[in-house]
Amino acid sequence: MSASSAAWSVSARFANTACLLHSKEASVQPDVSFVIAAYNAAATLDRAIVSAIAQRDVSVEIIVVDDQSRDNTLDVARAYPEDVVKVIALPANRGPGGARNAGVELASGRWVAVLDSDDAVLPGRLAAMIARAEKAGAVIAVDNLQVIREDGVAEATMFPAEYLEGLREITLADYIAGNIVFESTFNLGYLKPIFQRRFLTENGLRYDENLSIGEDYLLLANALAKGGKCVVEPTTGYIYHIRTGSISRVLELHHVEAMRKADAVFAETNSMDAAAAAAFARRARSLRKAASFLSLVQHIKARSPLKAIRTALSDPAAVRHMSMPIAVRLRRVAAQFAVGTGR
Repeated sequence: MSASSAAWSVSARFANTACLLHSKEASVQPDVSFVIAAYNAAATLDRAIVSAIAQRDVSVEIIVVDDQSRDNTLDVARAYPEDVVKVIALPANRGPGGARNAGVELASGRWVAVLDSDDAVLPGRLAAMIARAEKAGAVIAVDNLQVIREDGVAEATMFPAEYLEGLREITLADYIAGNIVFESTFNLGYLKPIFQRRFLTENGLRYDENLSIGEDYLLLANALAKGGKCVVEPTTGYIYHIRTGSISRVLELHHVEAMRKADAVFAETNSMDAAAAAAFARRARSLRKAASFLSLVQHIKARSPLKAIRTALSDPAAVRHMSMPIAVRLRRVAAQFAVGTGR
């Protein structure tokens, strides 16, 4: 068993003891509110909750928002004492952004930390992040992520440690430049920030419920645009579990179109300095190319050669995103189309 996997082999006795300790602090404002949006997460929710309970040197409240799950996710969440895990059962499915917003509305901690229901956090994560943020006078903090494959094997961390150590802080320009679709060396959209709750409230910051991919990016981008200072804790504290079929790993055309609309609103409602504006223009171009590329693939899969050719001709740059096998397939489809029409 890997070291990271062993960290989650927490006994029920330990979890119950931790529950009792935290319940004694119920009358005091918690340092951190964990918001866990859960949809059909019965198989992994315990791991996420127990890791939140196990945080050292900070007091926590845990809020699980069940987004109309069809399995027994709600039963798993309600198995914990109410003063340890607060449970919200949404009357209708609101998607990841909506579920998180419901949790943030209920949160009472000084800081808000979003934890995905199939992930986990290391015991010292929040204490380290809060200490670094408060020392720097920041309202946002991020750290590194450990990637765990479905078979439990730990891969490399999401970001090289020296890369994060060199950043120290993340500006709006840095963040947008780290979210160029298909082009960014390190996709900063995977970061799992913690936010000072008062800053979120004072600036009316919430997740965009129209996005099912990219809602994390947009919230942090808006927070940075509102003047939020974001510091980097270079150590690894978040455990990111790869899961086949996870919505965050399947980019489709409608996701990209929704992101383009959200970015247009972002540009209308926020001011950007020259560096951020330049990065934003690059991101806009990358989203346009991504939309063309995904449209091209969609036409190929649907055996619509004429539409595929029109898309390729209207945006040749989209073809450069294609791997060689698909590019070869496109040429073959085009050739078949020409033969079929007598050209």
